[in-house]
Amino acid sequence: MTKKSKNNQYQQAKLQNKETGNGAKQINTLPLYVLIILLFAVYIYFQRSSLLSLIFGTALFLLIIALIVLEIFNITKENKTNIKKDIVEVIIAIFAVVLLYFGLRIILQTNSPLNVVPSCSMLPVLQRGDLVVLSGNMKNIKAPIINISSKSFSNLLNNITNEFLVCQSYNSTLRSFTQYFSPGDKAVLSKFNPMTNTYSIVQNQNNSLIEYNCGIKNIKFANNTIKQVAYTTSIKINNTIINTDRNNTIIVYKTIPNDSFYKLGDLFIVHRIFAVLNVSNKYYYLTKGDNNPGLDMQYGNYPINSTSIEGKVIAVIPYLGYLKLVLSNNIVQPYGCNFTTIHTPSFGLN
Repeated sequence: MTKKSKNNQYQQAKLQNKETGNGAKQINTLPLYVLIILLFAVYIYFQRSSLLSLIFGTALFLLIIALIVLEIFNITKENKTNIKKDIVEVIIAIFAVVLLYFGLRIILQTNSPLNVVPSCSMLPVLQRGDLVVLSGNMKNIKAPIINISSKSFSNLLNNITNEFLVCQSYNSTLRSFTQYFSPGDKAVLSKFNPMTNTYSIVQNQNNSLIEYNCGIKNIKFANNTIKQVAYTTSIKINNTIINTDRNNTIIVYKTIPNDSFYKLGDLFIVHRIFAVLNVSNKYYYLTKGDNNPGLDMQYGNYPINSTSIEGKVIAVIPYLGYLKLVLSNNIVQPYGCNFTTIHTPSFGLN
């Protein structure tokens, strides 16, 4: 082969590479994938440290964004044939995911078959970052059902602030209210006055549909220290006493604009049913987080109607939900992740 022929061959190959992009240098993203997996594991491990979870979570979020940018850059460097192939593969993958999601909606009878636990309010049964599978079939839930009249329920809604009562530890000498219990304190039901920014003891609940009974529970911190807190141990409705039962069904529900949870930015709540109110065959649900000292309604939330319920929890996939939390930049550890309320007896996900 002559020198001229070799030059022509080289020029043709060079021109072809230029046109197709075959000569473009690709960026190796494999080390970034490995680093993201390792950082993801470290982030989960340090979830109970607010500072470390913020640092590692932020780093993980930025690395994922960087990976996406690099992969897009690599795709643009591929030849046209590969680009078309990649587009087709992406479309097929998206179609498969959408098909699977809608299939789950039909099978599980809910518009939201999958959800993520965003907080630590359900420790130790559910961890922050757990992916929960939901069923919209609410016929076989486990929780006490109490029949009440439409008039009684209407009075409850019209005087809802009377239900925003919390159990606290009260020191009569210092006249101070706290959540933590100390020797000599008394567990009392209290009401917050936003005008004076103070609490006062509720002397009686005779005019309330729901009466709250306060007691003491132990909580265990991440450093293995144990403290006691004031806790709602039971409620009474129409002379029926309902105790805490961690065998009751766990549900996911949507908050409404009037709820304090909604105002804090919590659009979906994963909590256990404490009791069900049957109001002329219309059902309303009182819920509570296992790791919270009181019912949701005690903290400024309305009873949940059936239309607000996304479904009941039927299965849990650990850790997988962290991906959604990181991608939505919900990386900071919320309150309550550094302790777990100690409960007896056993519990379940029924």
